[in-house]
Amino acid sequence: MGQKVSPIGFRIGIRENWRSRWYANKKVDYSRFLLEDQQIRKFIKKNYYFSNIPLIEIERTREKVNVILHTARPGLIIGRKGSNVEKIHESLEQFVSDREINLEIKEVSKPQINAQLIAENIAEQLLKRANYRRTMKKAMEVATEDGVLGVKIQISGRLSGAEMARTESSVVGKVPLQTLDAHIQYGFAESFTTYGAIGIKVWVYFGHYGEEVVTDGIDAKKGKIQKKSARQN
Repeated sequence: MGQKVSPIGFRIGIRENWRSRWYANKKVDYSRFLLEDQQIRKFIKKNYYFSNIPLIEIERTREKVNVILHTARPGLIIGRKGSNVEKIHESLEQFVSDREINLEIKEVSKPQINAQLIAENIAEQLLKRANYRRTMKKAMEVATEDGVLGVKIQISGRLSGAEMARTESSVVGKVPLQTLDAHIQYGFAESFTTYGAIGIKVWVYFGHYGEEVVTDGIDAKKGKIQKKSARQN
């Protein structure tokens, strides 16, 4: 039932909110909007990967396209006195032709317990030739110290330069597989080392929805950045 690689699919629209929120006619605008959303996400992740962005949400109205960036480093996105916001606006306008772009920055208060950021951090450490077992252990220890109920990490590829690829996994606490009411966050990242690509999957269990021991920190801090009145917090 709930035993999927990504636990988000079953929960979208019921327990989890949609990452893209808009309505379109399937014969006219649906495919265009879908492509635009994909291009926006790909551009931001590629050019602002260093800002630790685990989630990008997109909302469309008749006049605007609201791009909501969840980041652990909002200062890098905003820039000095909001100088970087104008560049992001100009870059994103090439993907959207008929609407105005509006940026909204939300700070991730606890990046050490965010599944996507944990996966990206491990990928970065592996790129620096760190020991994968030590890196996994440290990431799980830091997350459990902050109160999460369970963490599972799975790494696949030519680990430590081995000739044959293999999969290593480690679990701390519990990560329910069949309880759809369980709040489980999923993250995936790739590390392109000299030996080849290594995939990292991370599952973080916070408890049941509405009864979480700790919050995932996704909506901890909110700051709207307008195109002409941007300023650094």
